Amino acid sequence: MPIADLEARAREAVMKYDAKASVQVANEAIAEKVNLVDLIQNGYTKGMTEVGDLFEQKKLYLPHIMAAAQAMTAGTTVLAPELERTGAKVGDGLGTFAICTIEGDIHSIGKDIVAIMLKVAGFNVVNLGRDVPLKDIVAACKTHNPIGVGTSALMTSTMVNQKTLEELLRKEGIRDKLITNVGGAPVTQQWADEIGASVYTENASDAVAKLTKAVKAK
Repeated sequence: MPIADLEARAREAVMKYDAKASVQVANEAIAEKVNLVDLIQNGYTKGMTEVGDLFEQKKLYLPHIMAAAQAMTAGTTVLAPELERTGAKVGDGLGTFAICTIEGDIHSIGKDIVAIMLKVAGFNVVNLGRDVPLKDIVAACKTHNPIGVGTSALMTSTMVNQKTLEELLRKEGIRDKLITNVGGAPVTQQWADEIGASVYTENASDAVAKLTKAVKAK
């Protein structure tokens, strides 16, 4: 089956909250050896983005977001081991990278995909979860001594916490040791520049490319 058809089915599975169909698409994609990164970006992620847009327009509500997220997770969970296996040669030893969804924000799917792709690229990823208090992010940076920390904000109301985190990291004297990465639907390059973040990334593929480059340039 052409990858375009699989991508369309993955998108539809997410938008229809169909975990069973999501898993079926993932298994078929692995069997047919299609590009799994493309499947995630153009299928699962696209579906989740569209659900998120409808949520922002108040055409869908939180239960719909959670159901779509569960469907997407069902598929990407199947893909994760294969991504790691086939991606083992993509990169190695790029260092530890901490990642989370910022305090006040319960969305996690985009962040989880970025975490998977960074691991494939050769990072040792510490996934702190979602709605992570800023003090816990700072504590994790001290404990794990990562080369970088990434935060995702999916709502304009939680974006401000990315700015506050930059300030807290400076206050604790560890900001200069870190590559800070911000992302999420409402986040832009302009926002990253405004708050002093090191890198803005738009999606998982963008994150891998930019963070790998940033680490090698450091």
